[in-house]
Amino acid sequence: MANPMLGRARWLLVRVLGGVSIAYGVTLIVLWTQLEKRFVFFPVAELLYTPNDVNLQYEDVRIQTSDGLELHGWFVSGEPETASGPDSNVTWLWFHGNGGNNGHRIGELALAHHRTGANIFIFDYRGYGESEGTASEQGTYLDSRAVIYYLASRPDVDPGRIVYLGHSLGAAVALELALIRPPLAMVLVSPFASVRDMASLTLPFLPAGWLVRNHYDSVSRIHQIDVPILVLHGDQDETVPISQGRKLYDAANQPKRFQTLEGAAHNDTYQVAEEQYWGAIESFLAERQ
Repeated sequence: MANPMLGRARWLLVRVLGGVSIAYGVTLIVLWTQLEKRFVFFPVAELLYTPNDVNLQYEDVRIQTSDGLELHGWFVSGEPETASGPDSNVTWLWFHGNGGNNGHRIGELALAHHRTGANIFIFDYRGYGESEGTASEQGTYLDSRAVIYYLASRPDVDPGRIVYLGHSLGAAVALELALIRPPLAMVLVSPFASVRDMASLTLPFLPAGWLVRNHYDSVSRIHQIDVPILVLHGDQDETVPISQGRKLYDAANQPKRFQTLEGAAHNDTYQVAEEQYWGAIESFLAERQ
């Protein structure tokens, strides 16, 4: 004969375990939601620096997106006479990473202009710097479209000689844009394969990969792109491991090149490995002449 007390105990245990599972699941979702916001988007509104601070002449540009937001960017005209490389007859479209804003790239912008002598356009995604709105994955894609349409309309820009430079998150945005507006070439610095991949690496004890809302699934897109791709990645990058850059590179079509930046981390690639960084870019673009 069944023991009613034992049956009740089992019923209570099932209820308790079910409640714990639900609470654990809710906690995971809340925890990852907060972590994902910080991991994927970390905008800063205040512009502390402008190209004036590094003696660069520039245009302050405002662009309307298809969903009615105003984006802010800077267009720095090329000066071929200053170039040390062969790429002065191109226009660089710069997609920055997930943190800060345009102003935090001033040092790199000045060096890039000096080394390339090319036109450079750098812009802030929605929610960053003086750009309106709130950052989101789909929003960054809309932003990139507005920017490429603007650049292609300028009389001083050859639409067939635009090079995409994407750093980290910016590499993912650039790759998505390349599906519909292929550039002359792409330079991807410290890129990741996907947010799901990064979530699994960052939080291996949580099923974070299945909770992501922002996917930036570059590894599933890159094989659809048939333009030359250069991947630059620091071997001391603890933010996005070099294995992520390798995974993305392996999935890319030829022609492609991978350059390990010795001693470089995530945000100092152009400084710590300056000659490797710019030398790789210059030789890569020389092949596109």
